[in-house]
Amino acid sequence: MLRAEGITDKGGVRSTNEDCFVVDEQLRLCVVADGMGGHNAGEVASSLAVEAIVGCIRGGRPGEWPFGFDPSFSEPANLVRTAIQLANEHVLETAGTSDEYSGMGTTIVAALFFDNRVAIGHVGDSRIYRYTSGRLQQMTHDDSWIASIMAKDPTVDPAVLKNHPMRNVLTNVLGARPRTDIHIAEEELGEGDVLLLTTDGVHGVLDDGQLERLLGEGSDPRAVAASIVLAAIGHGSRDNCTAVVAKYLPDE
Repeated sequence: MLRAEGITDKGGVRSTNEDCFVVDEQLRLCVVADGMGGHNAGEVASSLAVEAIVGCIRGGRPGEWPFGFDPSFSEPANLVRTAIQLANEHVLETAGTSDEYSGMGTTIVAALFFDNRVAIGHVGDSRIYRYTSGRLQQMTHDDSWIASIMAKDPTVDPAVLKNHPMRNVLTNVLGARPRTDIHIAEEELGEGDVLLLTTDGVHGVLDDGQLERLLGEGSDPRAVAASIVLAAIGHGSRDNCTAVVAKYLPDE
């Protein structure tokens, strides 16, 4: 069983909200997207991506796998991978229909729960965390300039890069090219495990310790998601803020 809720807010600086999310407990699916592009095109990109993923997951196993089937992953994980590639196609195709949409893109994180496992897929710098036994673990890695620098040289002090002009540059998004690099993973879940999906308006200002504390302070997913978004805004986030909290409970 899945209990999940999400909250999104444009924050105190932006005039529009280019974040988009969906929680579908029947499909056991959670998706978060953070769009980018001028003339509100980011809002279009994130909405298109989320809608495409939900539609693909709702359709279930395709007759043929349009992007191939990776036997190292389960069928649900391959379905997540297919859904994100289809979302990429939708964003890219729509970007070519109008000058207003040209160059738009979006990040994506998706979590599909099945049996006692979760399949996750992500592109960009929106994140999925796992909270279990009072501890927080980041399950995704950012497709960003800073993350690539840290991967090449782990000795670099993140504080040195905090104000670098390249700090917000993404190295991978939906809508940039016909086939995007999708990160797929699967994890076994324990009773009461909580997954947190966030955009960088949240995790860009709240560190792991703060997120861990907020997740430990409540059991209602909606209340926890709201407290995380409010905390991000209170800590000066200058971006849209979205948090989805999903609690896994084994089926009886």
